[in-house]
Amino acid sequence: MAACLAVVFAAAFASGASAQVFEVIGGGLQPVVESGSAPLPSVGRTQGFGDAIRTAAARYRLAPELLDSVARRESGYRTEAVSPAGAVGVMQLMPDTARRLGVDPHDPVASIFGGAAYLRSLLDRFNGRIDLALAAYNAGPEAVQRHGGVPPYRETRSYVAANLDWLAQRSLIVPSTLHHGD
Repeated sequence: MAACLAVVFAAAFASGASAQVFEVIGGGLQPVVESGSAPLPSVGRTQGFGDAIRTAAARYRLAPELLDSVARRESGYRTEAVSPAGAVGVMQLMPDTARRLGVDPHDPVASIFGGAAYLRSLLDRFNGRIDLALAAYNAGPEAVQRHGGVPPYRETRSYVAANLDWLAQRSLIVPSTLHHGD
């Protein structure tokens, strides 16, 4: 059988946790994305989903680059990605979240639209704070609430930093030290 299955494994370390995405091919594991610090897939890898990213971003009032960054970090655009916690698909939606959003997380386009809707709800919940919305996408909104900000989890902090770096490289985030009109 030529089918591939991408699986996200979480490896806990004494100093914290990180997640690694592997592609299972013919019984062998091939690492493909490490959450927060791995090389991102080339732009060509997203071409099949570019229209879905742009359309979902427009529908949910998101920058397409933000949605793209989350998809890259979550699954590397691998449609068969599954995490140990049960998150599924391109946007790594938990089954309950996907059900609540009314999307099939196994359908890559539906996953992108569901992820966009969920990300928009997190941005609304956290008053437009991209860092807190990203932290909530990774660790859950309850963890962000409980810690009063980005939780002190290594994986979550790395995830938020990597996404913000990706966006900053695309000039979507202006450092707070810059003041317009000065």
